Amino acid sequence: MRFTSEQRLDDGVLEREFTLGEIPGILWTPESASASASPSASAPAPLILLGHPPLGLRKMYPRLVARARQSAADGFATATIELPGSGDRPRWAAVEQARADLRRAMQAGEPVGDEIVDALILPLVDKAVPEWQAALDALLSLPEVCGPVGYSGGVISIGVRLAAVDPRIAAAVLFAGSFVPRAVFEEARQVTVPLHVLLQWDDEGNDRQAALDLFDAFGSEEKTLHANMGGHTGVPQFAGDAAAQFFTRHLNAAGSTR
Repeated sequence: MRFTSEQRLDDGVLEREFTLGEIPGILWTPESASASASPSASAPAPLILLGHPPLGLRKMYPRLVARARQSAADGFATATIELPGSGDRPRWAAVEQARADLRRAMQAGEPVGDEIVDALILPLVDKAVPEWQAALDALLSLPEVCGPVGYSGGVISIGVRLAAVDPRIAAAVLFAGSFVPRAVFEEARQVTVPLHVLLQWDDEGNDRQAALDLFDAFGSEEKTLHANMGGHTGVPQFAGDAAAQFFTRHLNAAGSTR
């Protein structure tokens, strides 16, 4: 991991861009946990990984930094990485074709078939999850960051796989609203960490029944579904507040481990 820039936001949050090999990312740490804080004030902060759709970090930055600042106010560090095929990273011909097929089907009002969903999502999950794990290895080696670790956001299939295979993920807030391959439903049965799932009831691009079926498939003993009226970008503030309280409850209660 190599840090490439650093700035202090007006609320004291330290924002640092980094690269991990070819993968760009951003780390935000609360003032109390920043490497530059005085030793007496510094304490490592539990980490939340911020998931996002494959639209590029530059486009997603306003929403990501808002989530990071809220998490910092609650005492958490947050980090995100550029997804494969997004931003300035090399494009995949097969995935680009799947995106074109998806647009064509949706514009024609046709059902989106399993073949399109699999071609669009599964290669992304297969490549992104090991990259998230490599980033997690590097982030947890920093003195200002510690476990337990949470995952927050989408693509929901990435969150499912990561929660299923990486024991460092102690809790997850998952955003419904993306297509889910059938294979991911089986993986969801292996997820046992506490879950808080956000669903926009009127999400124009989301198969509501598929989102409900996925929630039902999760193997977690503690899982909560928060469904709110409104479209994809209409998540109410109180829903975000409830997700923040979920992390405060589970990440702080688990204790800090390195």
